[in-house]
Order: sequence, then structure tokens, then C-alpha cells
Amino acid sequence: MNRKIIASALIIFLGFFSVATFASNTEEPTEKKEYQHKTLSQLASSFYQTTGINALINPSDKVMTSEPHSEDARVMTTFEQTWGRLIMFFLVFILFYLAIAKGFEPLLLLPIAFGGLLANIPLANIGGEHGMLGIIYNMGIANEFFPLLIFMGVGAMTDFGPLLANPKTALLGGAAQFGIFGSLVGAVAIGFDLQQASAISIIGGADGPTSIFIANRLAPEMLGAIAVAAYSYMALVPVIQPPIMKALTTEKERKMKMPALRKVNSLEKLILPILILMMAILILPESTPLIGAFAFGNFAKQSGVVDRLSDTMQNSLINIVTIFLGLGVGSKLAADKFLVLDTMGIMVIGLIAFSAGTAAGVIMAKIMNKLSPDDAQINPLIGAAGVSAVPMSARVVSKVGQEYDKSNILLMHAMGPNVAGVIGSAVAAGVLLSIFK
Repeated sequence: MNRKIIASALIIFLGFFSVATFASNTEEPTEKKEYQHKTLSQLASSFYQTTGINALINPSDKVMTSEPHSEDARVMTTFEQTWGRLIMFFLVFILFYLAIAKGFEPLLLLPIAFGGLLANIPLANIGGEHGMLGIIYNMGIANEFFPLLIFMGVGAMTDFGPLLANPKTALLGGAAQFGIFGSLVGAVAIGFDLQQASAISIIGGADGPTSIFIANRLAPEMLGAIAVAAYSYMALVPVIQPPIMKALTTEKERKMKMPALRKVNSLEKLILPILILMMAILILPESTPLIGAFAFGNFAKQSGVVDRLSDTMQNSLINIVTIFLGLGVGSKLAADKFLVLDTMGIMVIGLIAFSAGTAAGVIMAKIMNKLSPDDAQINPLIGAAGVSAVPMSARVVSKVGQEYDKSNILLMHAMGPNVAGVIGSAVAAGVLLSIFK
């Protein structure tokens, strides 16, 4: 009975409230606009005005850049609206071809290219602040969140066994970072300030997450171009590295076989990530966000007691983040952002830095062979895996080695410098942040 009384009281109250609200909001009725009848040709013309064809053929003088509220917002030029978009469509289809037909790291290249395709669609503003790509970019790339999740997943997938079995290959990972510091000097020489040059130079490590992390700290205005360059070169490792590797080695060196690696104790693998993290904390705290995420992922894997968490980091988590990261990076392939002088300069410097890093790793391997006894020689090809593109570089090394000898398996040997390169690029980022932040 009490429930019925309470319910009735609520209904009466809501009724009075609705009437009062309606009365307070009542306004004079506005004059109803008379519908303007249009002919079929007029309707067709109206529809044509909203098409992408019209936007490309008759560019407007009021279309803003893909980030209308950014500090460098401006009206897009006629060239960018028409030819710029067409050029980007052409480049995107080339990336599709490389990803699908050639198999060049499709997990990275395909979502980046598709994001670029969406970002250049006229009128839709998908790459804008409130568009799908803009939201993805702001929620995980602009605030450094996605790079840390990627490092966590990479750590969970990483096996330190090859590096522990042959510790001297860590020198190859360190040597490959020469591309970072060498390009830093070059970027300053052509007019970039020290912070911008530091952010650009990290591309030489072929480490997309690290590039995003340091660019966001040192040169946020260049974050989009640096992210595109870093991930583009990571995806194009199979194109860029082999010619450099072959130019710096002889056929005899490429055929060199290495002895089987020793079996590494599980306790060694468990201790190493903690040891690396503690060294970073004591010497380079600026690098600990990246190294900490990497160490956590690896420690969870090696502990053997959280297999579900490790499996999630290795599969579901990193796959989801890769989709968002690829689309977010691709959003910066918009014509008004990509086809500008600064971006072209960043792409060129990044290519030089990455090439220099690859070359430095191979040259360091050859120097080590000169100083080592005959029974401790290493195949110089594995020096190219010293860049941080893991495991892409290691796979490329193995593929090039097998071109000359099918029985020469270099993959696990190359994983040593490849893993060292991941740590090396994070350390290089910490050094740059400590000096130039």
C-alpha cells in the first residue's frame, strides 16, 4: 500500500514538473520557412556540390588544415586540396602494394597506409580533432600512452637468450645507435634547433615507440612527421637494409656460419630485465618509462607465474594497440601535413640516420672479427640487426644470409643485437632527454 502511495506521489510530482517546464520554455512560434521546390537538375547540382569529385576539381578557399585548432592552423592551398591529395592517394596505394604483394611488415604498413587514405578524404575531416583518426591520435600517441603499451608487448615477446648466450653482440646494438647521434649533428647543421634535431635523430634507431616518446617531449610540433618517418622506415626495413648489408660485406662473409648458441639458464633470463631497469633508474631515469614497460613485459613472461597476463600482452593487447597506432600515425599522412618542406627534411634525415645505423652495426661486426680469434668470428650481417626494428631486422638478416647458403640459419644469432638495439635506442632517448629537455 505504501509503495502505491509513493508511486502515485511521484507521478503527480513529475506531471507538475513537466507542465512548469513546458510553460517556462514556451516561446512565440517562429515563422515556418516555406519549402523551396527544386527541379531535378537543381537537386542533382546540390548533390554534386557535396561530392569528393567536386572538392577535388573545385577546391574551396575556406578549407582548413587537418588540425583546425592547432597552433599552425591555416587555410589549405589549392595544390594541397587537389594535387596534394591525389599524390597522397598514389603513395598510399604504393604502401598497400608493398604490404600485401611484397609482405613488407603488413601489420604496420597496412593500417598506416589506410589511415593515410582516410586522412585525405575531402570534406569528411576524419583526421581532424573530432574525427575518428584525430581521436585515436590524441588518446594514445600525443600523450605517449601507445608507445609504452607497445614496449610492454615487445618485452613480453622478447627472448634475452641469444643476447645472454653471446653477450658481445650487445656491442652491435650499441654501434647501430651511431645513426642517431650522427644524424643529430646533421640536423643541427641544416637549421633545426637542438631539441628538434634530437627528436628527428631518434628515427635512426628504427624504433617507432621511442621516436613518438621523445618527439612528444622535445618537439611536439613535429610529432606527426617524426612518427610517420619512424614507422615508415620500420616497415621498409626489407627494402632499405639488404643493399647496405651487401655493399659492406663480401660473399664469403655472408656465408659465414656461426656455432650453436649455449643454453641459457632461466634464472639468468629472470634477473636480466630487473638488472637493466635498476641500471636505468640509477643512471638514466629519463629512459625508465620505456625501459620500465619493456622490463615489466619481459619479467612477467620469464616469471612463469602469470602466463595469462603475458599472453595478453603478447597477443591481444599489442594487436589492438598496433591497429590504433597505425591508424593514428596514418592520420599524419594528410597532404597538408606531409607534403611540406619540414616533413620532407625529416624523412630524408631519418633515412640517412637509419642507413647509417645499419652500416655502423655491420662495420662494428667486421672490426670485432679483426680483433677476435678465428674460432670466435661472427657473421657481419648480424650487425645490421643492431637497429631497434625487432624482429624485422633479425628476419631480414636471416633472409639475406640464406640467399647465399640455404643451410645458414642466422635468425637467433641476429636476435642478440636486435634485442640490444631496443635497449640501446631507449638509452639513447634517455641521454638526449637528459641533455636537451
